[in-house]
Order: sequence, then structure tokens, then C-alpha cells
Amino acid sequence: MSSDKKYKLAVIPGDGTGPEVVREGLKVLEAVSKKCDFKYDKVMYDFGGERYKKTGEVLPDSALDEFRKMDAIYLGAVGHPDVKPGILEKGLLLKLRFSLEQYINLRPVKLYPGVWTPLKDKGPEDIDFVVVRENNEGLYVGEGEFVKKGTKDEVAIQVSRNTRKGVERCLRYAFEYTRKRNKEKKLTLCGKTNVLTYAWDLWERVFHEVAKEYKDIKTDYAHVDATCMWMIKNPEWFDVIVTDNMFGDIITDLGAMIQGGMGIAAGGNLNPEGVSMFEPIGGSAPKYTGKNVINPLAAICALGMLLDEIGEEKAAKMVESSVMKITTKLKSLAAGKMGYSTSEVGDLVVKNL
Repeated sequence: MSSDKKYKLAVIPGDGTGPEVVREGLKVLEAVSKKCDFKYDKVMYDFGGERYKKTGEVLPDSALDEFRKMDAIYLGAVGHPDVKPGILEKGLLLKLRFSLEQYINLRPVKLYPGVWTPLKDKGPEDIDFVVVRENNEGLYVGEGEFVKKGTKDEVAIQVSRNTRKGVERCLRYAFEYTRKRNKEKKLTLCGKTNVLTYAWDLWERVFHEVAKEYKDIKTDYAHVDATCMWMIKNPEWFDVIVTDNMFGDIITDLGAMIQGGMGIAAGGNLNPEGVSMFEPIGGSAPKYTGKNVINPLAAICALGMLLDEIGEEKAAKMVESSVMKITTKLKSLAAGKMGYSTSEVGDLVVKNL
């Protein structure tokens, strides 16, 4: 890409250690943009716990209109000890995902060299797959009701809403991604067809229909409980896994642990036709705020995913290669145990680009 291309990036450092890890990500962005000859403008937003405490505002609709004009959103972390759980998560994270129709949650599960995994006898060659999670439907639409709330006869109903359109666009993305990834070219549908006979009947039917258009992709199916077992016993079996919102939420956290923990796991909330958002998977870790000990690699990996999504593939590869050189140098990925400070790790990534 030539230097006449200029990207507009929204940056939400967020709460706790979010601003510290985002600072390192932006440091890497500045360095790699010079090496790969592209320009960008960043617009900083202070959404998060502190702003909510001061103003009572979580995410105004005017900000959503601004985000729609951006090339991508870079998010640090959300979650504040003085704000009741759910307010920021629903009002900021879920509102962004749903309002901007970020219908894909993309989660690479990749063990980097030198990183400890709790899986005995497994190495980087065994743990390298991607989870494509539907991000706008299912149980997370918040649909349901209480009957006789607060009485002994109370009933709580939570609806998993799946639309043909929503399921199909997620599956099509997964097939395209499997083809582009060009590894095993194998796509596994992860569900629960034996018990959840409405939602998963739809998922399974559409999966087989779409598969007919992708003759080069091998397909298989695994129940979610079996998927959890195989992720631990034989992670090398997987190339790309596609699943619904709730199962995706669960298996990606299992994935984060087998790739070495929250210090390295990054994810994207994608709208392939609109604006996407990238973030480290770990929370705001308030107890480490301001101590310069948190691991910024997950945020730096999220930046790499952002670069890939906006079309700067060369820059994305450079960032990932640099991270892979760094992971062999760290004593641990845990906060305070890396052998380096947060800012030193960022400097190391820049140096190894």
C-alpha cells in the first residue's frame, strides 16, 4: 500500500490497565506505519468507568455515528471496581457490537514459541486454530421474561434467537476465512444438535447448504462438550471452528488458557462490511493499574489483527513475527512476572519489527 492511504482509527483506552496496554499498542503502530509506509489519524475516546462516574454516560449515540466513519476501533479494556457489573459491559461493549453489527467474533488460538501451556506434551505446532463466533444473536439478545418473580413459583425464560440471515452470514464468513487461512482447509461446526433441536437444526441445515458452495473445504461437526474435550486432548485436530454466541464465549476462554492465558489472547469484533473493533481478551485488571507490570502483548496482537483487517497485511505479519520473537525472552506472561515492565515489552516489540 502506498503512503497516500490514510486510516482513521478510534481509540478507547478504557479502564484499569487498558490505557497502559493501548499505549504500547500505539507505540508499535507508530513504528510499523513508518516501516510499511502508511498514515493514520487516531481519535481518542474516554468511554469507561471514570467517565460514567462523572457524567452517568456510558456510550452516547452520537459516538456511534462517529465510529461508523472510522476504519477501525482499538479498545483497551472495560470494567471498573466502582461501577456495578453489567453497566459498562452491556452499555459499552454489547452496545458497540450490536449497534455496529459486528456479527463476527474472531478469536485466534495460537501458542507462541516459549509460552507455557497447561497442556502436557503440546507445543506451538499443535495449538494453532481459530474460532469464529456469531456475535449478534443467540442467548445474548437479552430476550426473555420473568413469571411470578420473587415467589416460590418463579419462572425465568431466556430466549436464544437465531435468524436464518444471521446464521448464514456467520457461516459464510467462516467458510471464506477457512479458505483464506489455507491451512488444513477444515471447518468444524460446534453445536448441540442432539438437545437444542430448534436453533441447532437451523445451524446444521444452513451449514450443509453453504458447504455445497465450498467443495475445497472439509467439514465436520462436534458437540460443544466434545469440542471442549478435544481442545484439551487433541487441539491439533482443529483448523477453524464456527459456533454460536454462547458456545463461542465459553470455548474461546478455554482457548485462551491453552494458548498461555489472557496475557497473549486477542480478539476482533468484526463487521466485514462496516467498522470492526479489536481488543485484548483479558479484563481491566484494576489491581495492577499504573504499576507498569501488565503484559501488553495481547493488546499488541489485537493491533496486529486490526492491521490485517484494514488491509495492511504486511504490517500485521511484522507485528506477529516480532511478538513471536519476544515470547521466548519473557520469563512468564503473567503480570509482574515477565522479567520486563509493560513499556519495556512494548519497546522490545518495536525493536524486533
